[in-house]
Amino acid sequence: MPKPSDLLQGTLDLLILKTLAREPMHGWAIAKRILALSGDVLSVGQGSLYPALHRLEQQGWLRAEWKDSELGRPAKVYSLTRTGRKQLECELNSWSRLSSAVQLLIETA
Repeated sequence: MPKPSDLLQGTLDLLILKTLAREPMHGWAIAKRILALSGDVLSVGQGSLYPALHRLEQQGWLRAEWKDSELGRPAKVYSLTRTGRKQLECELNSWSRLSSAVQLLIETA
């Protein structure tokens, strides 16, 4: 069985954008939310998450600002931009097409 990290290739942007569509949060909270909502299957490591957050911010899909965290320390909190919300729609449409095609292959193969 593939490792959960293998399953994330190509879907990390979608997972981050979808997670932040609910509410702004810092990186550690994003990773925890993805893990929890996937039933502890999808684990996003720091080595994948933070470069992706930085890249998405550079693309204009995320906005980041420093705020105090629950622990009283500053944390970089990410939120979706208007462009990010549009990109999320594109990513969801692509995922839907891909997952439908894979499902067809599984059912007919």
